[in-house]
Amino acid sequence: MLLQTIRGIVVDNSSGQPIPFANVSILNDLYSGVITDSLGYFTIPHVPVGRYNIKASFVGYEPRIIGEVVLTSAKEAYLEISLKENSQLLEEVVIHANIDKEATVNPLALTGGRVLTVEEASRFAGGFDDPARLVSSFAGVAGGINSNAIVVRGNSPQFTQWRMEGVEIPNPTHYADMTGLGGGLLTGLSSNVLGNSDFYNGAFPAGYTNALGGVFDMSMRNGNRTKHEHAFQVGIWGLDFASEGPISKKHNSSYIFNYRYSFSGISDAISGTDEGLDYQDIAFKVNFPTKRSGTFTLWGIGLLDKVLNKNEEDPAQWEYTSDKQRSDNGFTKAMFGLSHKIYINEETYLKSTLATTYSKVHAIIDQVDNDFKFHRMADMKNSNTDIILTSYINRKFNEKHTNRTGVTFTSLSYDLDFNKSDKPTLYESMKTIATGNGSEYALSAFTNSVVRISNTLDASIGLTGQLFSLNNHWTIEPRAAIRWKLSQAQSFSFAYGLNSIRERLDYYYVKAGDQWVNKELDFSKAHHFSISYSKKLSDNISLKVEPYYQYLYNIPAEPGTSFSTLNYNSYGLDKKLINNGKGRNYGIDLTLERYLKDGWYGMVTGSLFKSEYRGGDKIWRNTRMDQRFIVHALTGKEWTFGKYKHKVLSANIRLTYQGGYRYTPIDYDESGQSQDIEKVDSEAYNLRLPNMFTSDLTLRFRVNKKKVAHEYAFMILNANGFKQTGYVYNLATNSVEKKRSTPLIISLSWKIYF
Repeated sequence: MLLQTIRGIVVDNSSGQPIPFANVSILNDLYSGVITDSLGYFTIPHVPVGRYNIKASFVGYEPRIIGEVVLTSAKEAYLEISLKENSQLLEEVVIHANIDKEATVNPLALTGGRVLTVEEASRFAGGFDDPARLVSSFAGVAGGINSNAIVVRGNSPQFTQWRMEGVEIPNPTHYADMTGLGGGLLTGLSSNVLGNSDFYNGAFPAGYTNALGGVFDMSMRNGNRTKHEHAFQVGIWGLDFASEGPISKKHNSSYIFNYRYSFSGISDAISGTDEGLDYQDIAFKVNFPTKRSGTFTLWGIGLLDKVLNKNEEDPAQWEYTSDKQRSDNGFTKAMFGLSHKIYINEETYLKSTLATTYSKVHAIIDQVDNDFKFHRMADMKNSNTDIILTSYINRKFNEKHTNRTGVTFTSLSYDLDFNKSDKPTLYESMKTIATGNGSEYALSAFTNSVVRISNTLDASIGLTGQLFSLNNHWTIEPRAAIRWKLSQAQSFSFAYGLNSIRERLDYYYVKAGDQWVNKELDFSKAHHFSISYSKKLSDNISLKVEPYYQYLYNIPAEPGTSFSTLNYNSYGLDKKLINNGKGRNYGIDLTLERYLKDGWYGMVTGSLFKSEYRGGDKIWRNTRMDQRFIVHALTGKEWTFGKYKHKVLSANIRLTYQGGYRYTPIDYDESGQSQDIEKVDSEAYNLRLPNMFTSDLTLRFRVNKKKVAHEYAFMILNANGFKQTGYVYNLATNSVEKKRSTPLIISLSWKIYF
């Protein structure tokens, strides 16, 4: 029999303090119970490999179950279990623990969020080990095939904020913004290092600023503090190596890191060529607890991407403009932070982070004419360096009141120079559309209290604000939420929040002649309202219904036209804007989920919604993202076999049926003259692409051996071959044509844990 260890710590949900002498056990196993030590740590040794639900409980606290914990022969399981205090609980009162995936890592969030587990990211079909693709299965979220950009309740992907270890970061995705703002090909964060993280799609707690659509609040897990563990993976996408372990067992310090390199980059290095997609990334975290000076954490992420495409050399093969173009695109991103957490007393701690983020994009497009002379059609340079200092104090006044108050200062240094041709098909010379360099700062502050009014009623009340030095605009935003437990199995929640976001820096530096025309753009803002009803139909089946309404205003729009940044999806803006645009998103989301039990799980999510906007011409229209409906259905099954139950085969599938995105009718006469796609502005987004039906598949086979585990995986997106529809200008026929493509993303890999 193959045995392994489950370790972890039990802490108070509000104060973060360890809970000594708490009970921890494997559910339905009478002999597995252990007691946490004086520091809150527990160890359950000699557990057969498999999948388990872990229960933690302590007098005066609500018991909790952590579900779907995977235990393999080569890797220990480590859990951090937080319990909510309940002063009215009596020992003789029986309280049933439930698996609750609405319980976010952030204790200030009463509704509007869901925890993302690493186990789900590797299990759900269509997740592709990518948190962005994983959440596209959730209610109210739409995703794509060849991009991990997500649309949250009708909002543009660029309105979703990414955070790491409590700090806002650039989108940590390879080739981000290349095919559309807010998305890329795949995440730069491997599931080897990602910890449990929160995803929000509604009214956010007061600690989150500078976001309108959604928030990814991610974290990296700490490395194993007792033993060294490693993993190596080879697949058709490239190589992947991860390692973790103790730095000092005496002081409980640990490290974890992961490095990936694409096979295209390896083959280019061997062959001496550099055409195609090359990427590599690294992520690490080092954790240093001390006895009196608190805990220090050093973390970092780095991404390096390159895309080189060459033009078709035979003029007889020139069918589209892209056939005559060569491009050279480079992307660099780096994010580093030093965090410190120290307890002032048993109920109060201070957490501070000093971080820096760097991103650089340089995109070049050259186009050849009939005389084989190249003309530069685009040269876009953009580098940003942010230095961020954030700190908050968290105090648990008593079992009924917890407050968190903090401040964030961000120094933004930038150097941008955007040049492109208005009519590249006609070889019109480039012009500067945006340029600027310098340094500005953003300042934000918040306070948020969670109050337990009664044993069945919780309230969250907060206030946040931010200031942007570029034009000295500022905003104050209230946030509030209540959650009412109607019974042990059902609850009702309501949330409201005013949210705002500053624009991308290049939007402020759009030039018309010698003038910057957008320097005075104000914050874009939105009122969020959401209602949520949740019911546990059984111990492992839950139902959730969420109607919502979002009203957006102060949105940048172009005077006299239909243009609004709500729909913008290209890199390099060249328009004069004013804050007179509006928008509204409203609908209802439904989630029916069966948690993994007896080897299988299932989830069905559905959304009916409307997404509308008002551009600079003050006419209400459908937005680009107004798909009207989204339906996801996921299911999966695990089979365990072998003499010692050491082999596991799993099959997972996701089916998605959603409305097509909207598009603007084409002006065929104008297109013929410019040899490019020209649109009828007065009829913006009147048409809709065909509805999309896609299927995704994930197969995994794991073999546990003594101290080693092998895992073979096959993943495919769009397994049914759905054809996407688009429109392009055909140079050979001098006409606009409908073009259908079948994007497929396939991964085949072997991983060894040792």
